[in-house]
Amino acid sequence: MLKLSKRLQTIADLVAPGARVADIGSDHALLPTYLVQTGRSPSAIAGELNAGPLAAAKKQVKEAGLEAKIDVRQGDGLDVLQAGEADTVTIAGMGGSLMAAILSRGAAAGKLDGVRELVLQPNVGEELVRSWLLDEGWLLTAEEIVEEDGRWYEVLRAVRSSDADALNGKLYDTSFLPSGIGQERGRRLLLRMGPLLLRRGEPLLGAKWAHELEKMEYICRQLSLSETPEAKEKEAGLRRDMDEIKEVLACLPMDKRSCS
Repeated sequence: MLKLSKRLQTIADLVAPGARVADIGSDHALLPTYLVQTGRSPSAIAGELNAGPLAAAKKQVKEAGLEAKIDVRQGDGLDVLQAGEADTVTIAGMGGSLMAAILSRGAAAGKLDGVRELVLQPNVGEELVRSWLLDEGWLLTAEEIVEEDGRWYEVLRAVRSSDADALNGKLYDTSFLPSGIGQERGRRLLLRMGPLLLRRGEPLLGAKWAHELEKMEYICRQLSLSETPEAKEKEAGLRRDMDEIKEVLACLPMDKRSCS
């Protein structure tokens, strides 16, 4: 039985049992191979654009003896998928901007017709993926964070729901955040940091953002060396962002009364 990394295992665990899966940017087809091997998915499509990873995916599927159940296809993003072929789409290991672009182009072409679930793992730019899901009427139902090889990865699960607008309104309600942040900035922070991760006080979220704050502090120090108005303005904006993030992180312990 194939053993996955913590990151891929987290993605696999969020896939609905019994779902036909299309894994976009499948690389070595490890995720679809595992899902079919374990019986979590009856069949899968592994999509890959580049020749090298495509060959690796075909080799993996052949060696696993799953060529009858996993179809390896070459194509750009969701171009490999036809409407109604998959219940779940998984996309992992790319930036949030590219991921949102793939989803937008695929949705416009009808590739997501019949898809009931999205499991997404952006390497960076998670807020762009959450924003796309919110704008397109998908309901965010799960957020996980995993640390692997000194990096933190967020995994998002979203589903179609007739009540998505109302439920998303509650999900992105900022009333549990520090009162001084305000609704507009609070909404931006929820998109950036994850409404479900924040609401449950996920410990790894604190570790991730402590690391991010260190990087932001380094950038601020570099900007402070410049006397240009643009650099000063950018530094001030970063400092404001850092203060807000620190204020929210202070609310992560179980006693949420510290947020008021």
